[in-house]
Amino acid sequence: MHLLFVDESGTPPKPGKTHPRYFVMAGIAMPEASWAPLRDDLDGMKRRRKLRGEIKWRHFAPTNDDATNPLRRLDQSARDEVREEIFRIIVKARHKLTAIAGVCSTAAAYEISSISGPDDIYHLTYKVITERFQYHLQDLGTRSQPERGIVVCDHRGADNDKRLRRHHQMLIHAPGGPTSVYKNLIEGLFLQPSHQSIGIQLADLVAGAIWRKFERSDSRFYDLVEPIMRRSKLGEVDGYGIARVPKRGWA
Repeated sequence: MHLLFVDESGTPPKPGKTHPRYFVMAGIAMPEASWAPLRDDLDGMKRRRKLRGEIKWRHFAPTNDDATNPLRRLDQSARDEVREEIFRIIVKARHKLTAIAGVCSTAAAYEISSISGPDDIYHLTYKVITERFQYHLQDLGTRSQPERGIVVCDHRGADNDKRLRRHHQMLIHAPGGPTSVYKNLIEGLFLQPSHQSIGIQLADLVAGAIWRKFERSDSRFYDLVEPIMRRSKLGEVDGYGIARVPKRGWA
């Protein structure tokens, strides 16, 4: 059984707005046996550094001094040091973890007649990341012994969660749709508040690093996580670990 923990970075703009240019959803896929060692490594780092609470990408911003930010008393150099150590923890388990992401060009998305608002961009990006998870499961299993998977997403509020659950079920069960594509996923979508999920917190950091690479042309942190990105047999990340959506008009 594999788990895919998913979170996003960036906020889908409303129609007519040009920024942000990209919306990113990223996930970390892992066999269930890898979860506990990853949790232990992250908890050990936090105890050693005397950090309490969840760690999110936004907490590393130099101006973020929120009361809930465990890094609020650290200067930028120390914050980046923590971030780099977390990425080292993730990459240390690279033979067991796989990162996948969808990067949506928001301007191109709004050229599609069916995309009318931020929710549509969110759901479009969710579709490509779950498709890559399905392909990943197919690669791991065999016809006689298929690998199964579960998707765990960040809780965003009752209404948003309800719409995403409905979209997830539509992807899997819509008559004449992509039902066969998702044959390795079991149950429905699981939603969990990020402060209660180490997997979602780590997915948030991966999403942030990828968003920064595309939105800000800054690959510093993406380069740290790049070793665990899903690849083709020839080692290609584009189209395999990172899916650009929509294909037509992506810029």
